[in-house]
Amino acid sequence: MNITKESIDALSTVVKVDIVADDYKGKVEEILKDYRKKANIPGFRKGHVPMTMVKKQYGKSIMIDEVNKLLQKSLNKYLADEKIEILGDPLPRTQEDFSWDNEDFSFEFELGLAPVFEVDLKKKMKVTKYDIKVTDELIEEEVENIRKRYGKMSPLEEITEEANVAGTLVNEEEGIDKKTAFNVKDIKGKTNLKKLLGAKKGDVIELKTKNLFEKDYILASSLNITEEEAKNLNISLKLTIDAITLTEPADLDKELFDKLFASKNVNTVTELKEKIKLSAEKQFKTQSDQQLLNDITSNLVENTKFDLPEKFIKKWLQTSGEEQLTEEQASEKFEQSEKGLRYQLIEGRLIKDNDIAVDNMELVNYAKEMIKNQMAQFANEEPKDEELNAIVGRVLSNKEEYQRLQTQLVSEKLLNLFKENVSYKTKEVTHEEFLKEVYKK
Repeated sequence: MNITKESIDALSTVVKVDIVADDYKGKVEEILKDYRKKANIPGFRKGHVPMTMVKKQYGKSIMIDEVNKLLQKSLNKYLADEKIEILGDPLPRTQEDFSWDNEDFSFEFELGLAPVFEVDLKKKMKVTKYDIKVTDELIEEEVENIRKRYGKMSPLEEITEEANVAGTLVNEEEGIDKKTAFNVKDIKGKTNLKKLLGAKKGDVIELKTKNLFEKDYILASSLNITEEEAKNLNISLKLTIDAITLTEPADLDKELFDKLFASKNVNTVTELKEKIKLSAEKQFKTQSDQQLLNDITSNLVENTKFDLPEKFIKKWLQTSGEEQLTEEQASEKFEQSEKGLRYQLIEGRLIKDNDIAVDNMELVNYAKEMIKNQMAQFANEEPKDEELNAIVGRVLSNKEEYQRLQTQLVSEKLLNLFKENVSYKTKEVTHEEFLKEVYKK
């Protein structure tokens, strides 16, 4: 066997693999002998079928199978030994004169080479780390939300400014027929409010979607559309009122605190507010860290310059999926995925240069902490070890979940690397200011 390499350009090359009969014949003969022992052909005793008959029936298919196995194994070993990093998979070149009737074979593969580059984390970046503060107003708002969530509901005869409304939104032309529920306090503008106040169960009211609610997510949730779609929607909806209720907020007492916290370790409003504050701080830190990670990675993609084997990648995209793509479709797909590919390469370089790795025990501990936080949201702040271990075992036994958590942990390690090496400014904001500045909400 002989393997040679010929460069097309700086990021593309062709590898030629020459396989001769001596490379595979011994293995083929060994398999044929085994076939002969097991062959069950009418007219012959088991194990006594003539080898010529076995070769005629199975020889060519076994030879093709073994040559392909040898080819794949040899090519992979060559790439590993020569430390050749590639993008995508090797693309076999079509050879018009190729025939499996020969004994010696030549195979050619086109390779797209991974670019060589450096990632400079010390380079100045315009990046902001947001320090999101938990305000007293936010804590008070959450206290009121809790009281309403656990409050008692009673029916009302007609809609008031404090009422909850359940109904059905319909627009036949747009094919809309959706159940909805909202609080009258969430209605925006005097015109819409005036139409609702005093209405009774069974009444049908026509509302305009434009600026219907104070928050776009309420309409989005009601119609099962995105917030952006809800923000730009400007149609009429007929609301049929199905139910009108009033929520009497729950008392801030021990009974409510014990419903909220399985540990039953909250006894006062002050302690409740402290719990809310700690929970919000955790949530805001996660949001702040994710935004910092997003901003730094975007900056790295924009400012880390290197070429890609674009022609090869487009050719590979045409054949790599379940369906063949046209050149135009492959070009479009390349444009859509280019930034993601660039970051994958940058991330890989950072992981390699900084010896970032995840061992199994780290992943188990990471999964435990994540699950504990999730359980705390459902009032189980102190799960038993056996319960926690059982859940972690189930989660990590799922291949997709294992990979997802592994990716999250690598991202966390990269974030810590960025915090230690990237120069950024810190800005103190409220959560509302953070949303407006970052998400333009």
